[in-house]
Amino acid sequence: MRIDKFLKVSRILKRRGVANSACDSGNVYVNDKVVKPAYRLKIGDLVCVRFSGGELRFVVKELNEKASKEEASRLYEIV
Repeated sequence: MRIDKFLKVSRILKRRGVANSACDSGNVYVNDKVVKPAYRLKIGDLVCVRFSGGELRFVVKELNEKASKEEASRLYEIV
């Protein structure tokens, strides 16, 4: 699954456009490397998203493109 879609489906970021912008501006890292919106995530990847007030680090647990609101929190584990 693409990183921008994962950020939207997991409800870490509200819209896919916002996820695209975050990736393009260099605020999204996977396994300590800056990634573009089309980067393909794998289970077990360590993702870091930098915000203006800090950062969020999590490990990808599941990939589900059609996760519901209730299932969204099971897609990742905050580290």
